[in-house]
Amino acid sequence: MTHIWRVFQALLILVACMTWGHAPAVARGAPESFADLAEKLLPSVVNISSTQVQKKTTEKIGPEVPRFPEGSPFQDFFKEFFDRQQRDAPQRRASSLGSGFIIDSSGLVVTNNHVIADADEITVTLHDDTKLEAELVGRDPKTDLALLRVKPKKPLVAVPFGDSGKTRVGDWVVAIGNPFGLGGTVTAGIVSARQRDINSGPYDDFIQTDASINRGNSGGPMFNLAGEVIGINTAIFSPSGGSVGIGFAIPSNLARPIIGQLQEFGKARRGWLGVRIQSVSDEIAQSLGMKEATGALVASVTKDGPAEKYKIRVGDVILKFDNKVVGEMRRLPRIVAETTVGKAVSVDVWRKGKPVRLQITLGEFPEDNAKLVSATPQQKQENTTALTIGELGMTLSALTPALREQFRLEEDAKGVVITEVAPAGPAGVKRIPAGAIVRKIGPDQEVVTSPAQVQAKVKQAQKAKLNTILVLIETGGTQRFVALNIAKG
Repeated sequence: MTHIWRVFQALLILVACMTWGHAPAVARGAPESFADLAEKLLPSVVNISSTQVQKKTTEKIGPEVPRFPEGSPFQDFFKEFFDRQQRDAPQRRASSLGSGFIIDSSGLVVTNNHVIADADEITVTLHDDTKLEAELVGRDPKTDLALLRVKPKKPLVAVPFGDSGKTRVGDWVVAIGNPFGLGGTVTAGIVSARQRDINSGPYDDFIQTDASINRGNSGGPMFNLAGEVIGINTAIFSPSGGSVGIGFAIPSNLARPIIGQLQEFGKARRGWLGVRIQSVSDEIAQSLGMKEATGALVASVTKDGPAEKYKIRVGDVILKFDNKVVGEMRRLPRIVAETTVGKAVSVDVWRKGKPVRLQITLGEFPEDNAKLVSATPQQKQENTTALTIGELGMTLSALTPALREQFRLEEDAKGVVITEVAPAGPAGVKRIPAGAIVRKIGPDQEVVTSPAQVQAKVKQAQKAKLNTILVLIETGGTQRFVALNIAKG
């Protein structure tokens, strides 16, 4: 009996081992303590203080000169006295505090641009309280990144960048920084969201976390549990000014190439396509014969830019860039910016109802934002008669010197001008103002040269049983596509 029981126990153990061996993998849980990780990482995080000497102004500080009768002997005396006080007043110094982290043992430090912007002096304080004067290697205001260099007496403790693309919502993260100037402070939390757009610029792609981040944490690192930097803490959402559990970090995959460029060139070298884009709404997608609203719609093309050179046209919808799906409009600037300058890439666009693949060589984003103008060739005006198009709820007229003056239009403006808009009509509903210019119309984006042409296009679209028609509108030098409802009844 005892022998049978032992055999039964052995079988149970064998079955249990087989079951455990095939158990599904589970995510790593929270560690019992972050102490070992914090002890390892703290020496790589620094405090940064920057000082700006504020220039003297002509503004009078302190009491005014007493008023005396004209010609009084006291007048010159008091004026000279107060002027001397103004001259001798010390210069005021403004300072700010932030955080940073060491990426190279020789002394390279990453932080936020806003921490050191306009600074006359930058001081880096190491974990052991050693203070080092820092020089600015390069900065990039568009992504709010900056690279500093210090000259330590011995090698520093550096940390590597990790792959932020592998970070998932719910993963544990650790933030280390200098909140309120208190020095190295460790907080932990999880990734709350990814690819957050907080309207701070064209390259918004933030990691959101509930790890406590406060003033002074800016520029500090966000670590994964492997001790790799997956984000750079940059901003918080807070009605009170303190942490409410909503912080934002620049992903390492966006920051790493920028930091490399700052180190090599002292500035960011971004890829440049040379287009102005807008989102593709459901109405616009329908107008263009697309099955779904996706991609980035080209509203204008920069003269002499890469897009013009390689035949990207106004009205194209960019679906893929360098084999990366654009998906939504705001993703395109990030993809282009991350692409190496001078690289030959393929661009998939939707044009006149079908996909087209183009090959382009990417340019470098110009330092001074070049004025964006349409690449459309000049067209002759065919008709100067005003025409009311009830289906669109607008009255159109060819451009005349009088209308150019009335609506303050540029001399080189092309198209037809909207002189009246019916508030309840399709144009009024989309808030198109009088004085706007109709540049192109229809799914094939035909260049507009007369009011009659617009009317003919509307009739043609209605005959084809289309519910909307796509119109390229220009107001104040800016172009945008608008899908106007032309459905009958």
